[in-house]
This record gives sequence, C-alpha cells and structure tokens, in this order.
Amino acid sequence: MKRRKFVQIGAMGLGTLSHAHWAYSAKAKEEKPAWLIQIIRQNDQDFPRYEALRISDPKQVYYGGFRDGDDIPNPQTTGYYVLKVACAVISPESSFYQSQILLDKAIQATQCLLKMQHPDGTIDLLSTNFHSPPDTAFSVEKLCVAYALLQKNNADNRYTNLMKPLETFLKRCGESLIVGGIHTPNHRWVVSGALAKLYQIWPDPRYKARAEEWLQEHIDLDPDGQYTEKSAGIYSAIINKALIAIHHGFKKPALLEVVRKNLEMTLYYVHPNMEVVTDASNRQDKGGINMFENYYYAYRYLAILDKNPRFAAMCRLIEKAYFPRIGTHIENFLDEPFLWQELPAGESIPTQYVKSFPYSGLVRIRRDKWDSTILVNNPNFLTFHHGNAILQGLRLAASFFGKGQFQSPEIKQVGNTWLLQQSLDGPYFQPHAKEQIDPSGDWEKMPRSNRKQSEIQYLETKIQVKEIEGGLNIDIDMKGTDGVPVSLELIFRGDGQFEGVIPSGKESNAYLLKEAEGKYTLAEDSIRFGPGRAEHKAIHLRGGLPFAQAPSVYITGFTPFSHQLYLRKN
Repeated sequence: MKRRKFVQIGAMGLGTLSHAHWAYSAKAKEEKPAWLIQIIRQNDQDFPRYEALRISDPKQVYYGGFRDGDDIPNPQTTGYYVLKVACAVISPESSFYQSQILLDKAIQATQCLLKMQHPDGTIDLLSTNFHSPPDTAFSVEKLCVAYALLQKNNADNRYTNLMKPLETFLKRCGESLIVGGIHTPNHRWVVSGALAKLYQIWPDPRYKARAEEWLQEHIDLDPDGQYTEKSAGIYSAIINKALIAIHHGFKKPALLEVVRKNLEMTLYYVHPNMEVVTDASNRQDKGGINMFENYYYAYRYLAILDKNPRFAAMCRLIEKAYFPRIGTHIENFLDEPFLWQELPAGESIPTQYVKSFPYSGLVRIRRDKWDSTILVNNPNFLTFHHGNAILQGLRLAASFFGKGQFQSPEIKQVGNTWLLQQSLDGPYFQPHAKEQIDPSGDWEKMPRSNRKQSEIQYLETKIQVKEIEGGLNIDIDMKGTDGVPVSLELIFRGDGQFEGVIPSGKESNAYLLKEAEGKYTLAEDSIRFGPGRAEHKAIHLRGGLPFAQAPSVYITGFTPFSHQLYLRKN
C-alpha cells in the first residue's frame, strides 16, 4: 500500500488565513474565557498530587526533581511540574499567581533537570530510550511554551531566576536536536516542532536548517488522511500539533492542509462513547482505549481559523465528554489568545455512514448509537460498539496445523457486502532426495523446501459482513479438510452481564453459546448475538491466540463450518 503523499497547496490563500491568527494575537482581549479560567483552576488542583512525588531531601542527587508513579526520578515528570508552575504563576485567575513558594520549587526542579541532562543535551526516557533526541524534543515542545509565558509576564523580573536555568536547559537541548537522530516516523515532526519552538525564542538559523532536513522527507500522509504509524489514539494527534508548531515557527502554511486532511478523516474514527478507533494502529495504542483530548488543540485551532462548523462540533463533543482532559494543553491555551475566540456555530460530526479507508486497512460503519470496524491483517477482524456495551474483538480459529487463526489480507466490497478471505494449506513432506542428504544427519541442512509435499490439506475461509437493521450479519464459511475443530470467539469489554450463555468450564469468564441468542448488557446498553452452536468445548485451539483475559463467548463446531452470526444493538 502507498503510505506517503506530500500535500502541496497554494500559499497565498492559506497565508491570508495564517495572518488572521497573528492579527488576532496582536490585539487579543485580556479577559480570558470561562473555559480557560476553569482549566487554570483545575491546574491548581494538581499541585498537592505533585508534591507527593517531589524529592524534598537536599541530600538526594535529584533534590527538587520529581518521581514518576514507579518511584523513579525522571525528567518528564520534573519538566511537567515546571510547566504547570509557569502556567499558574503568570495567571491572575490562579490561587498560586506569582507564588514565590512555587517559583522556588520550580527553580529547584529546573536545576534538577540540568543534572538529569547529559553533556550532549539529551535526556532519557527511563522506560526505554537513553540519550534520546526525540524524548528531549517532547519536553522541549512544552518547556519552550513555559519559557515564553514567563518571558511575556516578566516586566518586573519576577521570573528571571527561573528563566535563567530553564534557558540553559533548553539551549543545551537545542544542541542535541540540531544533530540528533530519531526512531519512528512521527519523531521527525516532533523534533522539527521543538526546533520551531526554540527558533521562535532564539532565532538560531541552525534550528531552521535542521528542521528543513527532516521536512525535505515530505509529510507521510496517505490518501486516507492518516500518517504512517496509523496511531489514531496517540501519535496522529501529536503530529498534528507538531505540524502547527512548525507552521508557526517557520511559516509553512501548506502543513495546515495536512492537518486538515487528518482531522477530516478522524471525524470517522469516533465511537459513539467518544473513544478513538485504534484497531488499525501500528503502535502501542493498537486496540487500546484512547480519547480525543490530544486532538482538541488542532480541532479548535482550525475550527476558528477556517470557521469550520464540523471541527467546532467535534470540539464541543470533546468538551462534553471529558472536559478536564483538555487541560493537558493549558500552556497552549494561555500562550495563544487566538484560541480564546468563540467557536463558530457547529453542526454535527458524521454519525450515519459506511466508509472505507483502504490505506489504513479498515471499514467504518456507524449508525448513530452503534458502530462497527472491519479490519484487514488483524485477528480481531471486527468490533461492534453500542454505547457502553462493547464487542472489542471477533476472532475465528481452527486447529489446522498450528496456523489456523483467521485474518484476511484484504477487504473486498461486493455490492453492500464486505468480503474477507483466507487460504491455508497443510502439507506433509517426503524423504529428502538421496543426493542432497547431509552426511551428519543435521535436519537443518535438509530444508523442507527441498522436499516433495504430499497429503496436502486445505482450508478456505470466507467471511461476509452485511448491515442489517440495528446491526450486522456475519456469514462464515470454512471448508476444505473435514472434521477440523473451529472456535468463533466474541470478546467483550467490561464487567457487564450475560444472558443465554453457559460456563465453558475452561476460564472463569469464558462461556459457550448453545441457545438461540445471547445478550451482553453493561449499564443501559446491550448487544444481542446469535444463534448459538456448541459442538465441543475446545475453545483455545493450538495455533490460535491465547485467551484474551476478558469476558468471552464461544461458538464451536467442525469443518465444514457454515454459520451466520448476527450482532444487534439491544
């Protein structure tokens, strides 16, 4: 599949929009909106929690720094404390406005950051990366905004003693980013965004030159509107924010069109309970539970800049679903008065659609309160959400030569049906040709690829997914070798209640469906599924994936296995 497509647009039109941002910033009203004041006060409430993580013993090496939840002193928690202090002390609405106590602790924390920083300017991510330019960039992005906020409010030199060590830290970081490498695709844009932030404060031409080296690789946006890592739960939102930062620092209006395309696509990645569709990700968020708070900044920015009603509607949905979460971007809201403007009048985001994203390898179906995702190259080939009731994975396995876990390399649309297929074979092997036998009898020196095959067994699986009233029909047809045990697995999330199922006798929360219909209910929402079939109790088959450690229902049989499963809301 093609993954990279660099989007170029005319700079004139976007340049006009960009100037609107700066013009507003220049004449912005001093009065903060109520939602931002609420975030400032929410920020205040976090300080007691951070105090418990503070290293307060002056004899400790990292005195003044902060530990993470695993009791490990680290620059990330320490830097984030400095950021939170900066946001509080410059805000008249904060109960810690101009607090000398907090400033002294932030100075100690910044001095600790200098101890944690390596001579090359990098810091560590102690869970995995050491001397890490990308993880340095993540911290630089936030701490540059902290520095800018202090600088803007330092008329009486009140914050100079904090700014001096922070400047030293950031400039040393900059030296590492000018030469440092990366691990993953998104790191290129995170590093470039951090360089742009540094450049806005200290316009060192080396910052811009290094960012241009990364940018010449072109932004890895595919025709679906997704980035290479397909990480809708984490990194896509991070990239969007970084690209906006690069635009601000280096005047790159074409990058805003990249962000627009991703945000438009992401409107179709919304579950009815306001979770992100993460099943197609190539990163650690794959199949995980993630929310949209990290998208809020970009949606608000472009909703205002473009007067985009759908982006505004998305902002309102995020606010309604989990307002406190957007406070993680308090520094940007304080630093950019442009964002204080009222959102444009909003329509709704899409809630009635069937939409294919071939480059991302998924199909999305949403009908207001329920939705489904069909996936390629994924053993969890289908999900079904109805409010709180969630089927987080549908899996199919056969005990066929240890390789019978179903996943389809592609999704084909045939009329109003989506088709997934898999073809497997299971051969046996004849004696090695006499002239090729290794005298030592070493099996590895007589590869199976050189042996003739015999008694070849085949297994063909075809799954057709079709929408019905209130849900889906999933037609499964598995045939070829007869008598192969089959297990169809419905994996649910949460601690809901089942009806119509019986204990499997294998796991405490694994069940068989013998009845015509089963039902899973969580809170006020339910999913009905069936019909049942329980021809054996071998729910975990050799070669299949291990038990998902979640409430699961199994439908079992033998090949030839033909079964039509329905999934319906309520």
